[in-house]
Amino acid sequence: MSHDIPPQTPVNPAIAWSDAVRADQFTRWLTGIAAKHGLQIESLRLASADASFRRYFRIDAQDGSRIIMDAPPDKENSAPFVKVAALMHAAGVCAPQVLAWDEPLGFMLLTDLGAQTMMQVINRDDPQANLPLYLQAVDALIAWQLSSQAGVLPPYDEALLRRELELFPDWYISQHKGVVLDDAMRQTLDQSFEEIIRQNLRWPSVFVHRDFMPRNLMAGKTAADPLGVLDFQDAVHGPITYDIASLMRDAFLSWDEDFCLDVTIRYWEKARKAGLPVGDDFGEFYRGVEWMGLQRHLKVAGIFARLTLRDGKPQYLADTPRFITYIRATCARYRELKALLRLVEKVEGIEMPNVFGFGRQ
Repeated sequence: MSHDIPPQTPVNPAIAWSDAVRADQFTRWLTGIAAKHGLQIESLRLASADASFRRYFRIDAQDGSRIIMDAPPDKENSAPFVKVAALMHAAGVCAPQVLAWDEPLGFMLLTDLGAQTMMQVINRDDPQANLPLYLQAVDALIAWQLSSQAGVLPPYDEALLRRELELFPDWYISQHKGVVLDDAMRQTLDQSFEEIIRQNLRWPSVFVHRDFMPRNLMAGKTAADPLGVLDFQDAVHGPITYDIASLMRDAFLSWDEDFCLDVTIRYWEKARKAGLPVGDDFGEFYRGVEWMGLQRHLKVAGIFARLTLRDGKPQYLADTPRFITYIRATCARYRELKALLRLVEKVEGIEMPNVFGFGRQ
């Protein structure tokens, strides 16, 4: 079977490869597994690419379609994906099943959860019309969190939280905005980051998807089908507030606070009833979600700047104003974050009365 198509001939010439050797390796791998999995090689087409170096193809099979992941092993470690996929299935969460994996080459054959993400079927004009979708997401999240075990996934600890927060000054402020941090600004960042880390580590740890949002959730073929979950390879064991913050304070979509509160309360009630450690005071939990969301938004602003400047993917930076809005709104609520708010507004060129100055809370 592997000699039906000459190795030097790409399976689909329309698909671009930066490396002819890798294109040849892919052709050999795909033709080698095609018969076993009933794959129709001529149907191969690009499905999507993401913010990493991974990309995905779709291919028809005898009983539907399959997804192929192309993850160059020198740039992407696919072992966590395989591990977390197994954890998701054990938790009863709808996630891709790994059908074949060439670990040394970084090619993987997966089940196909469909072509429409939750983001693509959302009604942006009517938040309440999306409530059933969000409640499906809540159910998947609770199932995932209920399966949590310590020591299975990397810890979302102080060191990792701090490394993520430093992406904001390193890439967003210094590299993207071109602002040189003076001592007072650095002091404000240090003090604010300490408080953000302290607030977030107060919450008990569960399995954390780490990017649980509509772009990574797949809509079922019918309303009764569960949402599928993708892009989970960076999962960790960390604060229970993280994934609900990620879901309701989306990187690519904003809702008014009433809708965010509605879904978050429903999540909290279901999680509490299921025995998850969300506490008995919703107000305290919501505060925790806001502080966790702030950490995420500072991190992602830095990541989006890095994607533009280092990786040549400028499309992500278009959503940065959403993050700055999130960051300012949260900082404005809490006295401990007022100095960080003033710093962000200075970086953004937003003229506000400078009453206290940087470096003082």
